[in-house]
Formats: sequence, C-alpha cells, structure tokens
Amino acid sequence: MTSAAPHPVPDDPLGLIPRLLHRDANVLILNKPAGLPVHKGPGGGETLTDHLDLLRFGLPRAPELAHRLDKDTAGCLVLGRHRRALERLGLMFKRGEVTKTYWAVVEGGPADAAGEITIAMSPRDPKRGWWMKADPKGQPALTRYRVLGRGEGRSWLALEPVTGRTHQLRLHCAESGFPILGDTIYGKAPRVGGPGLHLLARSLVLPFDPKRPAVVAEAPPPPAMEAALKGCGWIS
Repeated sequence: MTSAAPHPVPDDPLGLIPRLLHRDANVLILNKPAGLPVHKGPGGGETLTDHLDLLRFGLPRAPELAHRLDKDTAGCLVLGRHRRALERLGLMFKRGEVTKTYWAVVEGGPADAAGEITIAMSPRDPKRGWWMKADPKGQPALTRYRVLGRGEGRSWLALEPVTGRTHQLRLHCAESGFPILGDTIYGKAPRVGGPGLHLLARSLVLPFDPKRPAVVAEAPPPPAMEAALKGCGWIS
C-alpha cells in the first residue's frame, strides 16, 4: 500500500501566505509589505498582482484587489476571492462602509490632540493622476486624526480617511504643516537613502456579512517604522 503523495508547497518568494491577516470563503486581508506596488506602473517591475495566483487556496481563480495601497504603504489590503465578493466589496468601499485606520509618524505634529483636515484636492498633472495638489476647486476630502504619542520632534497619529482620494493622507498631513516622515513626494525626504515612508494601513473593520460580526484585521508596524514609533511612545 502506497502512501498518498504530499501536497506541493506553493512557491511563495515574497512570503505572502504568512502575511495573511484574515481568510474566509469570500475575503482575504493581506499585510502588504512596503515597497511592493499592487499593480503595474509605467516603469514595469514586480507587483503584488504577479503573485496572487498562489492565494487561490483551491478556488478556480486568483483573488483580486478590492482597493489599493500606495507602493510605499504597508499594511491591511483587502482581496475578494470571487466575483460576487468583489462586487460586494466594491460597493462597500464606494459607500464608505469600511472603516480604515492608518498609523503615521509625522514631522512636528498638530497642535490639537484630535481634529479634522478638510482640504480639497486635484491632480497636479493630468498625465500623472496620482500626483496631487491642494485645490479649493478640486474634490472634497476629509481626514480625521488623533495624536497617539509625541516625542523627538515628531508625532504618532491615527488617521481615518473618510474620503478615499489618491494620496489623501500624505497631502493632508503635508499641507497641514506636518508631513509624514519619509515622504519623498509631499515631504522633504530624499529619494535615495531616506527613512522610508512611515505610513501603515493599521486596521480595517469590514462588515461584509450583515448576519455575522464584522471582520476586523490589524497589521503590525513594519520594522522600518518601529524606532520612530518608539520615540513617540509606542510600546511593542
């Protein structure tokens, strides 16, 4: 009697499977590493979508992105496992039914312990729609913030993007006088040799099934953010 052949171990060069924060029949939530684009850009190169097939877990098709994170932002990223799930997730994000909280370490910081930033935005260059500017005639944008700690001339913020504009948190912090540490576009960080963008998609609350409790996921800070967070009072 021969024993059954072992299941092949999927090739996972980016270590995505251990980075899963949640998995069910409809949804995956992945702790995306900083520095990895989620989709192809003008410069090409490796992206997250190149590796999604290994996250099928027996389903006939690979999961797909329900929303996006910037290349340099780490943390919670939602994937739909089939078409109906993607349709449901798309509506939830469009309606603002998903609660997203980000952590950022910023240079300086707001005077108040909590507040709102309301700065309208528009693309700086129509050919590069991701590059934004403050524009009173642009799309309205709202960010809520709370100061979680301060130290070493910096602040540790919890940010909630009520609207979901491109680069909203980065532009709102910079225009408010406290750019995110490591921001090479809206801040003063050098493009080479800088500290890296200190922005983490910290948590998600996803009420996917109204008959069940909401899915809650939380991503740990990446190693590159730990020193600055500790300087502001974070205890690992």
